[in-house]
Amino acid sequence: MITIVFLPDGARKVRQLKVPKFLIRFFALVCLSAVALLAWASYDYYSIKLEVLERIHLQKENQQQRVQLAALSKKIDQINTKMVELKKFDHKLKVMVNLESSEDNTQFLGVGGSDPTLLDPEYTIEKAHRKLVRLMHQSLDNLDTDISVQTQDKAELYRFLEDQKSMFACTPSIWPAKGWISSRFGYRISPFTNEKEFHNGLDVNARTGTSIIAPADGVVASTGKTYGYGMILTINHGYGLKTRYAHLSKFLVKKGQVVKRGQKIALMGNTGRSTGTHLHYEVHLKGVPVNPLRYILN
Repeated sequence: MITIVFLPDGARKVRQLKVPKFLIRFFALVCLSAVALLAWASYDYYSIKLEVLERIHLQKENQQQRVQLAALSKKIDQINTKMVELKKFDHKLKVMVNLESSEDNTQFLGVGGSDPTLLDPEYTIEKAHRKLVRLMHQSLDNLDTDISVQTQDKAELYRFLEDQKSMFACTPSIWPAKGWISSRFGYRISPFTNEKEFHNGLDVNARTGTSIIAPADGVVASTGKTYGYGMILTINHGYGLKTRYAHLSKFLVKKGQVVKRGQKIALMGNTGRSTGTHLHYEVHLKGVPVNPLRYILN
């Protein structure tokens, strides 16, 4: 038993209050329990608040990652689309140069990356990430394979175009001299015998000393003199093509010399069997004379 004494001021009577010890202990226990409960409630409230804030942050981050995943998926589709367009363009080029038929059964190997399920709220970010990574690996593997094929195709196309470029440079496609045509390729009446004969070249008339130029790249195969052609020069252009220039008055190049299209090679004259100053110009394809006009572009 605990006695509590109250001492009032003045002449008032002293009072005593007797409190059992168990009641004091019970009251102290209740107070301690209340304090503990309040502390736990405060901590729990604070924890829940932090968890809610963190959840909100994670939800925002989750949404941002979903948007990023969708953007990456769209980018994969765009790359695949561009590769398909590039392959179609490459096919058109090959058809143009007769390297490939107009029918093309080959297909591009790329795989699309976009998928509506990636934006589904029920689709977790982990699943979306794994699915996108799988699609990206598949697409990149296929892109790598297709790029290797395209590289080989481009190399083949490049070699073909380089060969065509070289062949065009060696094709006698311009006039060898300025003047007017006095006799064409084919049958004609001979100015010497007045009988029908085959003229295997093209006669271009101009003044003596008119420049004669190489109509294409090549190598001077020979220079010399003959009774019929007079001073004659031959250029080997490769690809089975040779050109011959007769009745010249002067050589400006030597045997074995490399010449370029447009380069001066000789001067027009009247040597050999000729009725006047002119250039007799021949084109031979694999040893057979052909019409020079078939090659001249202008």
